[in-house]
Amino acid sequence: MAVLTDLLAIPFDPELAPGARNAIATCLAVKPHERVVVITGRSCLEIGAAFAAQLRAVGASHECFVLDDFVTRPTRSMPAPILEALEQAQVSIFAALALPGELDMRRQMTGVVNRRRIRHAHMVGITPRIMREGMRADFPAVDALSLWVMERAVDAREIVCTTPAGTDLRATFVPSLRWIKTSGLISPEKWGNLPGGEIFTSPERVDGTFVVDGVLGDWLAPKYGDLRKTPLTIRIEESRIVDLQCRNSAALEDFRRYVAADANSDRVGEYALGTNLAVTDVIGNMLQDEKIPGVHIAFGHPYAEHTGANWSSSSHIDVVGRDFDVWFDGTPIMRRGRYLRED
Repeated sequence: MAVLTDLLAIPFDPELAPGARNAIATCLAVKPHERVVVITGRSCLEIGAAFAAQLRAVGASHECFVLDDFVTRPTRSMPAPILEALEQAQVSIFAALALPGELDMRRQMTGVVNRRRIRHAHMVGITPRIMREGMRADFPAVDALSLWVMERAVDAREIVCTTPAGTDLRATFVPSLRWIKTSGLISPEKWGNLPGGEIFTSPERVDGTFVVDGVLGDWLAPKYGDLRKTPLTIRIEESRIVDLQCRNSAALEDFRRYVAADANSDRVGEYALGTNLAVTDVIGNMLQDEKIPGVHIAFGHPYAEHTGANWSSSSHIDVVGRDFDVWFDGTPIMRRGRYLRED
């Protein structure tokens, strides 16, 4: 029988504690009577240990799993003992790095989360730096900004965004496709990434150019990092990719293969605006970078279970740019990455 890692016995940097406390006490609002499942990986043991210590302080019953104790990664399947534990949990945390080919594994987990309405913190790609930066945000303030943006987005039928790097994108929206708020304050209605800070929907149609001078999603983020010096230019017509250009030929080919996974992998499935005020620049990690105030889009799965989209995909990859100007139905909402609020 495999020896299982005891996260409570793992020492961790005290600088991780404030972010872990924010996650447990504020974002997930864990109560002493609740059952919590923590899932992490060998390369994130300190972060998992910080969560375990906070759960012990709260007094909540918790089970902690290190994926590498059960399987060789990357893996396409979530280990059965973890899925069984999730069936009994009210709260869960996934804090592990993104590896190629693991999307199916994570979707098995979120399938249980969605069905059982678990308050789930999704932290794919979490690092100590993110725990010290984005996870130290004032999440009630992030939630207030998210509400401010969402109140305007739900009535918008057209959003236009541009950037100095060359993004010039026009997207249209319909009321039947819902906007979702994931501000970091997580509820049973929708699991959320931590650090939180975005609103998103599935657009009706997207046309124009999106220049990725920030970061690519999933396992391409740790592989290629910040793309400021070698941006990827994506030309889109009727929500589909029609052309890709990038001086980094390896990144171009990896992205091209990713968006060719199935018939809808090259279709814009998500349109989002970041709202985390603690995130001020791209660091080359999608988990945090997509929360920077600005626009990011994703190709593939449109989170139909939440947005109401009538199509699906086996893949989902986000792309992030920098320094956006944004207009909702012709009204300016953002200039150079700053929301135009009186406060």
